[in-house]
Amino acid sequence: MPNQKSDEGLNRVLGIPGLAMLVVSGTIGVGIYALPALIGIQLGPAAIIGYVLCGLMFAAIMLCYAEIGSRVRTSGGSYAYVESAFGPFPGFVVNWLFFFGWGILSDAALMNIVADSMASIFPVFTTPGMRIMLFVILMGALILINVRSAKLSVQFTGLITVIKIVPLVGIIIFGFGHMEAENLRWVELPTVTAFGETALILFFAFAGFETSLNVSGEIKNPARTIPLGVLFGGLIVFILYILLQTVVQGVLGSDMSLHKEAPLAAVAQKIMGMSGAVIILIAAAVSGLGAITGDVLASPRLLFAGAQDGMFPKFLGQIHPRFATPYWAVIVYGSLIFIFSVAGGFKQLAILASGALLLIYLAVILSLIKFRIRKVAPAEKSFTVPGGYIVPGLAIAAILFVLSNLSLPEIISISAFVAVVSVIYVLMRTLSKK
Repeated sequence: MPNQKSDEGLNRVLGIPGLAMLVVSGTIGVGIYALPALIGIQLGPAAIIGYVLCGLMFAAIMLCYAEIGSRVRTSGGSYAYVESAFGPFPGFVVNWLFFFGWGILSDAALMNIVADSMASIFPVFTTPGMRIMLFVILMGALILINVRSAKLSVQFTGLITVIKIVPLVGIIIFGFGHMEAENLRWVELPTVTAFGETALILFFAFAGFETSLNVSGEIKNPARTIPLGVLFGGLIVFILYILLQTVVQGVLGSDMSLHKEAPLAAVAQKIMGMSGAVIILIAAAVSGLGAITGDVLASPRLLFAGAQDGMFPKFLGQIHPRFATPYWAVIVYGSLIFIFSVAGGFKQLAILASGALLLIYLAVILSLIKFRIRKVAPAEKSFTVPGGYIVPGLAIAAILFVLSNLSLPEIISISAFVAVVSVIYVLMRTLSKK
């Protein structure tokens, strides 16, 4: 039986396993290879509490996404949800926040981390020419895969996800035998201030799942697939994070600060020697590539959805006549990642990317609340989060708590970006009328 098509002409080919894989791949990136030390140094053995609290925060956010994702089934993810609830201007701002503030800059940074990991094994990639050649090959391959088939991209993402998770599972299994009970003994509970200082790091360790919902127009049976795929993927991520933090804390203990750049590599070296450290470095590169692969599948749908609504050039809304994919959106998005990867210097924009994602989460949850207040019912059966407004309220409280830890310069940077995007919107509307 041929695949059903969405109203946009895209094939609905993604099931629960495929969506869960996208969630895992988009969330578990190269950050996990440094995260245990960053959290462990600040919170010590009680870091598990931080993971649990942050996991509960993200569970609330994921549930809100699961409900609104089963209501709004067109491509575009967060943009589609906000645009449906509040209109074109808020949707335009969210699209830019996600497309540029989070997606492109984060992927470009990951490309550089992939290159750095490869260079630590093969020094030839330290030269600018070979580094650019690596970017050309990697990005060209990802664009080709995503133009040919969304299903092929999901299969490739699933393969990479398995490859990058296997070393992590290996560290968990073999690391337990090298743990020392003394390293896991709690001396005191972390203070609210200490948790607040690590909230941003922990919060964004779980971020990335929302990107998988940009392909809403290609998900089979959204009312069932979206909630189950998101929650299963989130559960896998949570379990892996808890187990990895426990093993790294138990093996390294007070030596955590000596290995803050690569704690997992340090644990692997204790288990297997230098060969173990090399395996983890390769896994870090594959992990970064996997996160980019999932994003190159999902994020171009933002351009596609925005082009169909007249917010971006019309050619970005074209569908390939043979492969039924938004091929121009994929090509443009991948090309922008390549350009910024070569340009480098993304550290100063990392804060902007983080703040942008928080604002996106907040806008999506407010959209869900508006749908409920207006009692807007979907055309087909949808998933509803139980408990009334308790879960959305907890999600909003969590987001505001993390936002409260931003400094004044960070708030100014995010506000300036939103202001610039607003001006772009006004200019585009004016030119459109003319």
